[in-house]
Amino acid sequence: MTVINPQTNIRSAGKKSVVSGSEHIISLRQRLFYYFIRVPVSLFFMIFYRSRFFGCNNMPSQGGLIVAANHQSYYDPVLIAAGLRRRLNFLAKKQLFKFKPLAWLIDFLDAIPLDIDGIGYEGIKISIRRLRNGEAILIFPEGARTWDGEIDEFKKGSLSLAKQTNSAILPTAIDGCYQSWPRINKLPYLWGRIRVIYGKAITYDEFKNLSEEELRKLVHSKITELFQKIKFNT
Repeated sequence: MTVINPQTNIRSAGKKSVVSGSEHIISLRQRLFYYFIRVPVSLFFMIFYRSRFFGCNNMPSQGGLIVAANHQSYYDPVLIAAGLRRRLNFLAKKQLFKFKPLAWLIDFLDAIPLDIDGIGYEGIKISIRRLRNGEAILIFPEGARTWDGEIDEFKKGSLSLAKQTNSAILPTAIDGCYQSWPRINKLPYLWGRIRVIYGKAITYDEFKNLSEEELRKLVHSKITELFQKIKFNT
């Protein structure tokens, strides 16, 4: 997982990628598979990590949405998706598509390919198209997994897509994944305590007049508040 490369011309990408009437089609098989694997995934985390989810109903039922979360481990994407009723779009490094068994899964989940140093031009076009089609995309504004379990500063440009596509933002915090699978470990510990909390969505009207920096600070404060809540009070 990563964030949008701030050096890329997002506005230009948006103009070239979205055409009148364009749609992103997800097959029935893909939809069924996505919701089917949520069951074993949820059971796995419940058994080994006593996972709990809070604020699941805060996710808007429709419209373009960016789920913005802190990033603690490789577990984060599947855990965040497990607590939401809507289908999430994931980002995956292009290098992962070279490993055929994993490539099949990533491709079947319709992941958005990204370059090692950022989403890149093609990834931005795909992301804009999907957001304007009313889909939801998971983004980690920190740009990388934490080294110490705490929330780092957000990268510049990490939330630009929200303003470009008039999409709402769902602040999300996760705690316990760092202890279960810290960045220095190649493999996770098969025990722990994990909590995920989804805050109230921030609508486009609430941040349309904010600068990108002000928006980053707003979302960072929301996620930090949620993080402290599940870290000490649940």
